Amino acid sequence: MKIEQFGLPNNLLCFSHLRWDFVFQRPQHLMSRFAKEINVFFLEEPVYDSPALPTISAHKKNDNLTILIPHLPAEMQHEDETSIMRSLLSHFLDGANLKDWIFWYYTPMSLRFSDHFSAGLTVFDCMDELSAFDFAPKDLVALEMSLLKTADIVFTGGHSLHEVKRHLHDNIHVFPSSIDKEHFSLARTLNNEPEDQKNISGIKLGFIGVIDERFNAELIRQVAEMRPEWQLILLGPIVKISVDSLPSGPNLHYLGQKSYDTLPSYLSGWNIALIPFAINNSTRFISPTKTPEYLAAGLRVVSTPINDVIKPYGIERLVEIAANADEFIIAIEKYLSAKDNITWLKNVDLFLKDKSWDNTFEDMKKNMIWSLQEINKLLAS
Repeated sequence: MKIEQFGLPNNLLCFSHLRWDFVFQRPQHLMSRFAKEINVFFLEEPVYDSPALPTISAHKKNDNLTILIPHLPAEMQHEDETSIMRSLLSHFLDGANLKDWIFWYYTPMSLRFSDHFSAGLTVFDCMDELSAFDFAPKDLVALEMSLLKTADIVFTGGHSLHEVKRHLHDNIHVFPSSIDKEHFSLARTLNNEPEDQKNISGIKLGFIGVIDERFNAELIRQVAEMRPEWQLILLGPIVKISVDSLPSGPNLHYLGQKSYDTLPSYLSGWNIALIPFAINNSTRFISPTKTPEYLAAGLRVVSTPINDVIKPYGIERLVEIAANADEFIIAIEKYLSAKDNITWLKNVDLFLKDKSWDNTFEDMKKNMIWSLQEINKLLAS
């Protein structure tokens, strides 16, 4: 079957390093939108719980969206895992017309077991510099270079990341983190905080996100100690770091991971939102999705000097940039005493006007269709 010249293939297989039911972010936003038009299969990393034969379980989220979870034996060796994953994928795609498939990669590691297939369109959505994260596999960089050679089109999750990748591919496009404005703007009008937050009284400073090696725990400890009357609300799973390494105190509240649907209710009770990331290799190229989400919620934001927060949000004076605890406190106190929120909110809404996951999805799709047309031309020549 010839690739459709004015549309997309009917099936998409997404290779993800993140689980669907983890924090709802870029992969979930985009794949949910693709699933309104084509069949989407979201392949997670394996779980090691299979006492018998390895298998892939399929879990339907809706008619067009299926979550695929490989189940492998607990004691499997690396070489065996690659071989078995290759076999499981071959079985899953048995009889499929690959020209009617999109392969969408979030992790180059999946190339270990999928490089024997050639889909109608191969997309690499490089949302993070995964090689800079703690415990990154040693062969990640080499596999990413292979994926960059294989991919027909590459997207990057932020401007800083685009700058270091753009010379590696001739069809690469930057798509920073976007936003579901209608969802987060609910925080501006809600007045019923969730049970685990509503009884926390005082000035509330909040953070939503994964608490891992990117989280500046020392900064949070200092702010909490220097302003004991402020309450710090921290929402999100703790990953790859010890709970014991995190600061504790009467004004520090770790409320755990929350569902995407409930986030506006939590945000509605905050005075200020925080982006307290450490400045290290793992944050050098990140483009935090929470930045526009906080703003859409109508919250003032204070962030450490993350490149993709400074530009554009800091430059546009929508977010205050602070490098240490003293600067954080100065910025927070400045915002708490701010009088003209109406003008500030108008500027926020004007900036966010054309930014949405719907627009990002449509623009990505246009670039993908153009790439398919170019592939068609090559096939016809």
